[in-house]
Amino acid sequence: MKDAYVEALALRRTAAELDVRFIVNDRCDLALAVNADGVHLGQNDLPLDLARKVMGPDKMIGISTHNSDQVREATGGKPDYLGFGPIFTPGSKQDHDPVVGLAGLRAMRALTSLPVFAIGGIQIEQVGDVIQAGADGVAVISAILKAPDIRHAVKSFLAQM
Repeated sequence: MKDAYVEALALRRTAAELDVRFIVNDRCDLALAVNADGVHLGQNDLPLDLARKVMGPDKMIGISTHNSDQVREATGGKPDYLGFGPIFTPGSKQDHDPVVGLAGLRAMRALTSLPVFAIGGIQIEQVGDVIQAGADGVAVISAILKAPDIRHAVKSFLAQM
């Protein structure tokens, strides 16, 4: 627990220096402890209405969704944004939800007006197609962390956005 706090605090400071948002995954307590800009919740995390009570009205809350029912339910709770996927087979998870593909992303886009960040196996050369299919942005893990030059990978993704 303390290790997570120390790491999150260092990341929070770096994000502040770079003037970028810092969102903590899954943990409202940790997000509040480091004064993160918000929290991103999975389907098995604290329910949105309770997370809003914990986080307050000014912090961002995002929700992971994987199918149309989850998109509709999450949209009704009024989070700040949705994560949706996996679009492609993730490189960072073995136990992922079924891949939805670009067709699934296009179909989901009609269900919500919230900002949507596509996730799951997205590589740099796919960003344009993912945005054209309806995503407002992408969330990536392995395409950056497994890149030979992380700095170049981040710059390449940002250039595609």
